Amino acid sequence: MLNKRISLIALGMLSATQAMANDQAESKGFVEDSSLKVLLRNAYMNRDYKDGNPDKAEWGQAAIGTFSSGFTQGTVGVGVDAFGLYALRLDGGKGRSGAQGIDFFKKGDSGSAANDLSKGGAAVKFRLSSTTLTYGDQMPALPVLSYDNSRLLPESYTGTLITSKEINGLELNAGRFTAESRKSAQGRDSGGLKSINVLGGSYRFTEQFKAALYASDVEDVLKKQYVNANYAFPIDKDQSLTLDFNGYRTKLDDSYVRESGATGDDNKIWSLAATVATGPHSFTLAHQRSTGDSNLGYPYGGYQRDQGRVGDGGNTIYLANSYWSDFNAEDERSWQLGYGLDFTTFGVPGLTYNVAYVRGSNITTSTSEGGTEREIFNQFKYVVQSGAAKDLSVRLRSSVLRVSQKSSEYNVSGNEVRVFVDYPINVF
Repeated sequence: MLNKRISLIALGMLSATQAMANDQAESKGFVEDSSLKVLLRNAYMNRDYKDGNPDKAEWGQAAIGTFSSGFTQGTVGVGVDAFGLYALRLDGGKGRSGAQGIDFFKKGDSGSAANDLSKGGAAVKFRLSSTTLTYGDQMPALPVLSYDNSRLLPESYTGTLITSKEINGLELNAGRFTAESRKSAQGRDSGGLKSINVLGGSYRFTEQFKAALYASDVEDVLKKQYVNANYAFPIDKDQSLTLDFNGYRTKLDDSYVRESGATGDDNKIWSLAATVATGPHSFTLAHQRSTGDSNLGYPYGGYQRDQGRVGDGGNTIYLANSYWSDFNAEDERSWQLGYGLDFTTFGVPGLTYNVAYVRGSNITTSTSEGGTEREIFNQFKYVVQSGAAKDLSVRLRSSVLRVSQKSSEYNVSGNEVRVFVDYPINVF
């Protein structure tokens, strides 16, 4: 049914004639609107696991090149997008690589990580008015299919995506993807995805209020729905209150329940975050709750072939309490207290600091109930404001995660450190 719905909505998008916007009419041409960017990334991650688990760490240097052409002029514009990725392993050989949550370089049959990896992709795109159809290799960023760019190299997907912005404030998306490229492996179909259909959109009702609704269907794995409501209430000139609600409902297919050994097929998870911003300070209070009969909790991301995961993107968790732990176990309830500081006011523009404390409780596993976990998250980030290194960013992040014995089947205690240096270069 979702295939038919996507087809019908896609035809409706492309045949829209009462457009309030017409991006194609503003096209300057294939070459004139083209851009070529290169991101140099040096990334290090270390996980010091507790309770007798071996430590894991990986370090690498990457170059991520992306080309985006403009659209040819005329009623229907045609363009091309392409990317090329290369990563060199600097550390994290046999014995230290292989942590599912790091995954810079996939381990081979020998048990050692690859010394380097490279891959590329391209897509052709067509635009009519303010509706674009893209076919080929892409990096979708939707609540139900969001590629992971939080490691050394990004994930990518192969398929078709239609995005329509014909009405001011309204964005509609419909797509079908049939291959997933794992971030740590070469090849266009290294993730094990059969297919995923996505459908949904977002609408800004006012300057302060916006909402979104999405659905996806991962073949032979699960069906998922997502809802979001975000309201930003201005209090004073430099003060505001933002309320952000996010929720997912997931239903596992019967065949996947049997294959994965899950004890149930249903999960519902939601979070509500309230953030008060005043000058350079921000204060966040958030609550997140998972319910349902599936012992997998909220399932997302990963690679089906070798991880027993679902393949819908490593960032497909638009929830408040997602740091090192996602606080997404069966029956888990978690609270967050967060604080952010922008040092611009103190004469250091580009420097920010964030800290959060999250505590989860009521965790259910196959052997126990009432488990707990807690995490302290810290992050400093500095972005160079001018000069030859303008826009270069340095991000230092650490997490201290402690998991009770009752929750050991779900998660593991440890200390994590991440160091990311990103240098974006606009070639043209």
